[in-house]
Amino acid sequence: MRAVLHSERARLTALYGTLLVLAGGGLVALVNVLLRKGLGSRVNGAVTTVMPGVPVRAGDPLPDETAFVPAQKLPPGVAPTDAQLARWAATKNVSRAAEQAALHELTVVSLVALALFAVLSVWLAWWMAGRVLRPVGVITEKARRLSGANLHERIALQGPPGELKRLADTFDGMLDRMEGLVTAQRRFAANAAHELRTPVAVQRAAAEIGLAGDPGPQKVARIRERLIAVADSSEHLIESLLLLAVSEEGLESAEPVDLAALAETELAAVFPPGGPNRTTGGGPSAGPSAGPTARPTAGPGEAPGEVSDAAPPAPPAPAAPTVVRDLAPLTVSGDGALLGHLVRNLLANAVRHNRAGGRVSVATSADGVLTVSNTGPQIAAADVPRLLEPFRRRAERRHTAGEGAGLGLSIVASIARAHGAELLAEANPEPAGGLTVRVRFPVAPGPGRADVRRD
Repeated sequence: MRAVLHSERARLTALYGTLLVLAGGGLVALVNVLLRKGLGSRVNGAVTTVMPGVPVRAGDPLPDETAFVPAQKLPPGVAPTDAQLARWAATKNVSRAAEQAALHELTVVSLVALALFAVLSVWLAWWMAGRVLRPVGVITEKARRLSGANLHERIALQGPPGELKRLADTFDGMLDRMEGLVTAQRRFAANAAHELRTPVAVQRAAAEIGLAGDPGPQKVARIRERLIAVADSSEHLIESLLLLAVSEEGLESAEPVDLAALAETELAAVFPPGGPNRTTGGGPSAGPSAGPTARPTAGPGEAPGEVSDAAPPAPPAPAAPTVVRDLAPLTVSGDGALLGHLVRNLLANAVRHNRAGGRVSVATSADGVLTVSNTGPQIAAADVPRLLEPFRRRAERRHTAGEGAGLGLSIVASIARAHGAELLAEANPEPAGGLTVRVRFPVAPGPGRADVRRD
């Protein structure tokens, strides 16, 4: 039986056909039972209430007058005659024979009708199952033909709303996400290959051209510094790629981390004490801080407000930005090292892509939000989501000194995902410009926080 029912259509046909045949058989049985109970009395009453008024022999034509009249009841106390009894017995035999003939005819007709109904039911069940499963066949055929070359194709099922329409739309949505992931992976591989190939080309050119012939000591020293700088840039790029890969793997273990204290530590590293920077705000460590170790203006070819991947900071600009701190106590569960990279990248980005005399704001709140905002050149709102992708910038990279690799925001977003946090980046309106990045961490209710519940 299983070998015969090898497809869903066959199984649905068997199910639907069986249900229809059972319903038809039940209806036929019910009609027969009801007729057997009432047919005898009805036939008997019809025959016995009509008695022949005129004797008629077999084959003789009926008279013009009424040949049958209703039977009359005998008066009380009057006994029927022998002729009346014989007539009643004959009438009883006729009614019984009529009842049996009617029941036999009804049974034969019912069985024939049930057989025809069964054949029609199986055919209708087969057609209906094929009609219902047709979208499933379309989805199956589309999934069988999918490959990396035709991920752009969609089912686009046309039909009324229903479970199969939702299934097809869900499959199309899954294909959209898969196409986006594959496209991002291809773009990442191409960008990574380009970023890694450029330093190698620079080193080769410096060695072949700069050291050709008999260069003097000063030229050799310049070439040496150039090769070391390129090697440092390559090392930093590889470390950023490794950090991105580690953050994508998720957390192996988590422990409570004081994010406010971590932000204060990273602020002290970017703005050492004793410098000319202005520090404002109501944070616990508000006070004078030093100039940044990263340049406050955007490097040529890089997106203003783009998160740096913690490249070695450049010398401070003449007009350093104002630091605004509002560090409320905040403890989150996660990896301290990865969270340190997250805060460090955000602060380095805020300084690197700022403008002279601008502002850097760092805030933490008790509801689990870390906010880093900076002034700078105006960023279009449509360009902000692209900055979350690896190696994506607003302009082409020019490979200038201190220029990052374009992995900063992608590293921050990956670390945020690993901690179950939500990252929101938005461009600041004019005239301030720049970027505001908010990272909302899940914070469990502490001893001093009420657990709000709704009925």
